[in-house]
Amino acid sequence: MRRFLVLMSLLVLFSCDQSRIYEQQVDFSEKAWLVQDKPHFEFEIKDHTQNYNLYYTVRNSLDFPFSRIFVNYTLADSTDSQLRKDLLSAYLFDQKSGEPFGNSSIGDLFDHRFPIVTNYHFDKPGMYAITLEQFNRLDTLKGILSVGIRVETANN
Repeated sequence: MRRFLVLMSLLVLFSCDQSRIYEQQVDFSEKAWLVQDKPHFEFEIKDHTQNYNLYYTVRNSLDFPFSRIFVNYTLADSTDSQLRKDLLSAYLFDQKSGEPFGNSSIGDLFDHRFPIVTNYHFDKPGMYAITLEQFNRLDTLKGILSVGIRVETANN
């Protein structure tokens, strides 16, 4: 019982993340990101005087056929006005060795966090949304198990 209480206390202590405002993932049931799948994430900004870091996350397996992933993102406000849109590129595997990057806690699955935009200032409080689209050469990206976003306060 004592070990259980110590373990639970440690979990609570390490799970606190003061800078996180929003974090959500979308799992792909086919263990692949289809071109028509465009995950949409809505989050609220309460303090517009603060700057924020926005990230996208990817969980992949060794089945992913490329070293790099291309993702289009769109950031919009509550009126659906587009604030930012860009194509992002990130490496999931080393180009020369083929060794996977990212954190692995479950065998051949790897978690990544890539910046969308850092130190971003929202003009007003309210609801915002980010939509992600895969933009690789194939309509079906095997080995992409989930994607998500994270919004956190920027450390100035």
